[in-house]
Amino acid sequence: MRKILTYYFLFALLYSSAQSFGSRSAAEKKWAVFHPFAALKVRKIYKEAKPIYEQLKRKNMPDSFDNGGKLDAFRHIFYMAAFAQKVKAKKVLKLGIAHEKGNYKNFLNAKKEDGELADSLSSVMDLQNNYLGIETGIKYKEKNQEELSAICLTAILAGNAVYFKRDKNGNYLKCNGEVIDLKLYTKKWFIPKCLINTNEN
Repeated sequence: MRKILTYYFLFALLYSSAQSFGSRSAAEKKWAVFHPFAALKVRKIYKEAKPIYEQLKRKNMPDSFDNGGKLDAFRHIFYMAAFAQKVKAKKVLKLGIAHEKGNYKNFLNAKKEDGELADSLSSVMDLQNNYLGIETGIKYKEKNQEELSAICLTAILAGNAVYFKRDKNGNYLKCNGEVIDLKLYTKKWFIPKCLINTNEN
C-alpha cells in the first residue's frame, strides 16, 4: 500500500507543475507512471536545458527550422543527451518512442506540433536523432549543459544527424529535387520527404 501511495504522490507531483517537459501525450503519461523517478529527473533536466535551446533558436542556430530542420535535429539530440546523462538510456529511449506515439495520435486528431502535422518520416528523423543524443549523453556524462550543447552542434556540423532536404525558400523536397506540394498530402501519414545528413544541403 505504501508503494502505491508513493507512486501516486510522484505521479501527482510530476503533473501538478505547468512547467513540466513539453506537451504530454497519453503514451508519455503512461511512461511517467511506470518511471516516476526518471520522469521527475527529466522534468528538472528539461527546465534547465530549455533556455539553452531557446537561446540558439533566437539566433537561428544551426538553422531556423524547428520542424524538420537542423534546429529540430539539435533539439532532439541535445535534450536526449541531457536526459541520458542522468537517466538510464533504456528509459530515455522509451520516452522518445512514447513521444512519437503521441505524435501519431496527434496526426490522427489533426493536432499540429511546432506548426506542422507529424508524418512517418518525421518520426524516423526524430528517433534517429534521439539515438545519437542518447549515445552522446552516455559518452559525455560529466559535461555541463553548455558544453553538451556545443558537442551536439558539432555533431550536426559533422553530418552525424539527419534532417530534411529543402530548397532556398524552405519548401520540402523529394530526393529527386522536386518540390513537395503539402496540399496534396493532407491527412496523409506518409509524405515523400528526403532525409539527408546534416552536413548536406
